Amino acid sequence: MRRRNKNVAVRMTEDEYAAFMMKVAESGQTQQSFIINAVLGAKVSGREEVKELKKLSGQFAETNRQVRGMATNINQMAHVANGYGQIPQQAQLEQLYQELQEFRKECDANWRLIRQSISLQKVMEPCGTASNM
Repeated sequence: MRRRNKNVAVRMTEDEYAAFMMKVAESGQTQQSFIINAVLGAKVSGREEVKELKKLSGQFAETNRQVRGMATNINQMAHVANGYGQIPQQAQLEQLYQELQEFRKECDANWRLIRQSISLQKVMEPCGTASNM
């Protein structure tokens, strides 16, 4: 037995149908998937939007990795400076380290928001023609 056994017919004007078909095409989903996701309140996004979000996520991940590396290097320099008794330099390095940690936290928070936004997207590849209803 089919899981989705209810059939719904909808009548539209030419303009409504054209707008509907344009949104379905932009989303990359079938008509059925588009309607079900819209009814369930899912954010339906186009492939290009999801592609851009994934690209931004990758960029934030790379920035985050670089900042972590810099923070580690600065922390190591602070330990070396402390070992040689160079207190003024150590204070400066520790301040820089703290600033980098704050920057890293901000980048990490933005990266998590982007990842969360991506996970909420409902983009499906079309399976056959768009008129599979």
